[in-house]
Amino acid sequence: IEIYNLHVDCKVTSRFAHTVITSRIVNRANESREATFEVEIPKTAFITNFSMSMDGEVYPGIIKEKAAAQSEYDTAVSQGQSAGLVKITDRKLEQFHVSVSIAAASKVTFELTYEELLKRQLGKYELLIKVQPKQLVKHFQIDVHIFEPQGIHFLEADSTFMTNELTEALTKVQNETKAHILFKPTLDQQKKNSELNETLLNGDFVVRYDVKREATAGDIQIVNGYFVHYFAPQEMPVFPKNVIFVIDRSGSMTGRKIEQTRDALLKILRDLRPEDHFSFITFNNKVVEWKSSLLPATQENVASAAALVQTLTARGGTDINGALLAAVGVLEKAQQLPERSVSMIILLTDGQPTSGERSVEIIQENVQKAINGKYALFCLGFGFDVSYKFLEKMALSNGGIARRIYENADAALQLQGFYQEVATPILMQIEMHYPENSIEGLTKNNFKLFFEGSEITVSGKIRDDLDLLPVEIKAQSHTSNLTLKEEANVKEKEQVFQNQRYIFGNFIERLWAYLNIQQLLEEAISAPEEDQKALEAQALDLSLRYSFVTPLTSMVVTKPKQQEELANKPTEAG
Repeated sequence: IEIYNLHVDCKVTSRFAHTVITSRIVNRANESREATFEVEIPKTAFITNFSMSMDGEVYPGIIKEKAAAQSEYDTAVSQGQSAGLVKITDRKLEQFHVSVSIAAASKVTFELTYEELLKRQLGKYELLIKVQPKQLVKHFQIDVHIFEPQGIHFLEADSTFMTNELTEALTKVQNETKAHILFKPTLDQQKKNSELNETLLNGDFVVRYDVKREATAGDIQIVNGYFVHYFAPQEMPVFPKNVIFVIDRSGSMTGRKIEQTRDALLKILRDLRPEDHFSFITFNNKVVEWKSSLLPATQENVASAAALVQTLTARGGTDINGALLAAVGVLEKAQQLPERSVSMIILLTDGQPTSGERSVEIIQENVQKAINGKYALFCLGFGFDVSYKFLEKMALSNGGIARRIYENADAALQLQGFYQEVATPILMQIEMHYPENSIEGLTKNNFKLFFEGSEITVSGKIRDDLDLLPVEIKAQSHTSNLTLKEEANVKEKEQVFQNQRYIFGNFIERLWAYLNIQQLLEEAISAPEEDQKALEAQALDLSLRYSFVTPLTSMVVTKPKQQEELANKPTEAG
């Protein structure tokens, strides 16, 4: 079985990435063999299309509602079920896997399409392409086309498997608003050495870039009556933070986990700013407050906290409820905190509540009541014994986010990376206003916090007769209350994309659908049960209308001889 052609073609238009992976395979044996198409794609992406072509026939993937697809599938495969086609493989990726039997000397072409909105983190967008052909490929090619009407500020392409020879196969052409990255290694360049037919191509191919920003009220782009508004203010004063680290030191954290936690906390302590206030709570079945109040991040206080972190050991149970309520208590009674500051609780745990209150519903209720919208709660789940669903609901109900920390060699870096994302809040209470009677289907337009290096994205549908789209942004910065205004000329904005050859026409409409689905699914996690159904119904409707494989839909992969398989989107909460 030989992959003789593998092409990854990615077009990024105004941060919306549309990727098509095509693999052509031939069976050189004189009997039928199994041909496999196995690719890893970003977790944040939605598959939109898949097909197999062989012997002049095309076998499409058909996207349906999950329950409907499942019952149809169960009927077809009553003798026992084949495994799902998509599974999470690591922190950033999930794997799509299909195999089909092909006759001697026959060929098959697999084609997979997926889309995602690139998210700005720490000042850059990252496009990740996993490269793992597992064999030498005669025609191997990655094309990345980028078009950013705001202008490209910087651009780099890099991979975890680059050698001097492979660098020669990489070319980058760019002008003010466009870039084309081409990676096309020959067979010789792909080889580990000239004697062995082993490939060097195994790892991540990453493109990172950022755009130029001039307008203070962000940038608006319009195509076919849909708009997207990007807002990422720069060079603003940073809010002082009041942060409480709530650290699990129960028995299950023993060994590597507690060591990695210590390493990460020592580095995070060094990153605190002098105007920040902080404290620590550690917990097993007992909850221990390092100090009864928040302390300013002076050199002495940071050194004294570092000494405590060095001594952290793990044993005992897990009282998550007691620890979080203690953290809220410390924030409640804090004195002399800077008037305009951001208070947050960062919880790190690796298990289920086993001491104190054990009901996750009651813990969620207690914490939400205690926080009462005043502080942001960030929950980090270490490993796979945590109830990620519980942590995610608790974080989203309290203005924060949840993350899973994977138990790899780089766990300390994952913890630090997360902290860096939330370390520099520069705006609070951001409201993005648009003329109510002229916009439909507006995505989320108010945000509690904005962190430096990230980006706010709002999208919606413009009524036909609108010539000018006025926007107003209200927010609090560390020093003042801001009001920013901007007006977009609808016809002029529409022109920008008219002449671009490689852009798929309705990309802002698809971006709007993608963003809407992501936000509806996230809202459903922390919504009361009766609202949850309505939110999921909306997300399902959009998933079907725009052909996205989301947690609510399945793709039925059709095969020769009336065979079918199902591709479902896995979620972090399982």
